Amino acid sequence: MNRRHFLRNAAIGSAVLMLPFGQSGWVARGAPLGGDSPSTRRLVVVFLRGAVDGLSVVVPYGDEGYYNARRSIALKPPGQPGGVLDLDGHFGVHPSLASVMPFWKNGTLAFIPACGSPDPTRSHFDAQIFMETATPGRSATPDGWMNRLLAQIPGPHSATQAIAFGSNVPRILTGKLAVANVATGNAAGKPLPIDRPEVNEAFSRLYGGTDAMSLTFKEGQDSRKQVMTDLGAEMAAADNGAPLPDGFPGDAARLAKMMRQDPSVQMAFLALGGWDTHVNQGNAQGQLAGRLKPLSDGLAVLANNLGPIYKDTAILVVSEFGRTVHENGNGGTDHGHGNVMWVMGGDIAGGRLYGDWPTLAADRLYQNRDVAITTDFRAVLEPVLARHLRLPDRALDTVLPGAYSRSPGMDAIVRA
Repeated sequence: MNRRHFLRNAAIGSAVLMLPFGQSGWVARGAPLGGDSPSTRRLVVVFLRGAVDGLSVVVPYGDEGYYNARRSIALKPPGQPGGVLDLDGHFGVHPSLASVMPFWKNGTLAFIPACGSPDPTRSHFDAQIFMETATPGRSATPDGWMNRLLAQIPGPHSATQAIAFGSNVPRILTGKLAVANVATGNAAGKPLPIDRPEVNEAFSRLYGGTDAMSLTFKEGQDSRKQVMTDLGAEMAAADNGAPLPDGFPGDAARLAKMMRQDPSVQMAFLALGGWDTHVNQGNAQGQLAGRLKPLSDGLAVLANNLGPIYKDTAILVVSEFGRTVHENGNGGTDHGHGNVMWVMGGDIAGGRLYGDWPTLAADRLYQNRDVAITTDFRAVLEPVLARHLRLPDRALDTVLPGAYSRSPGMDAIVRA
């Protein structure tokens, strides 16, 4: 193997080098970071790819327009079989979200209905880019807002400071700075070719120098060994009669353990698919309910397993856009606009809904079909970054560039 073949096979592009890392993962290596001391503050972002139906997550059962628009998929009011779990006498959450209700009740979970990106696109691809770069309408932005955030956090930096669960580094973490990714679910335990002794030895000989590429390779190896040690202990425990739950709850438990054991892991990103419910969406039972339950269970596992560091952690749940207010002819919903955003964490002033509800009256709908957006998603990110992560204004403007409608009332979402 020569360097030309390695560069081609490693798919180097945009000044980012991919090297083996973690359990079936990679490190994206870029410019080194400086700083003094690590922050104890943590941030986790869960992205629901496919556009979840926000009106079935936080249900405006007190809004007359909701039942007029949804004859077969509407959820019943609280107290009825299959009814929503009441939040405030006007809104309730889907019954499959029962696992997160304790966090609503203890004041560490909040919802922001009618929230989202102001860009009007109904393209999943474009809308996800806009959410991940925090630059609605600008698809050419080269880096993600979480990668820009990395550069603004002081302290010693390592490749494990930000971890993405999945086979690729997502757009939100793409950029110049070092990022790690770890395979999800059962794939987390599968070895990579680099784990074969002869392959590892060949790479070590090839990158045994002191040049930048060799140092990057060594960093990737060290990071891989670190995470394999943590996950190996967890898998051993599972073999002794304590298996992890499937899917997201298992990944959430794995992430919580990483964060508890390694203070350098400050940020994480997880993406979940399957939310594009054009057909047979269901209500209290069915396709959507089957996806919301493991989402809820996973968030509860994450929060509970974080233990004492939950107080220093903020968890955001976002999706690229919402879905139509009216159900379609196939018992589903189509691509919409406004959605609901979730914020969890120890210093989140939860137990309440934030923002202005535009109602579902016909004359208040966006383009006569969708929930209108009254809160730009960046107005929610702003207090989380400024008050939870303690970013100064100059750093905040770098992470969230450009003009957007800031909401003074949104500052209260994070306790001072």
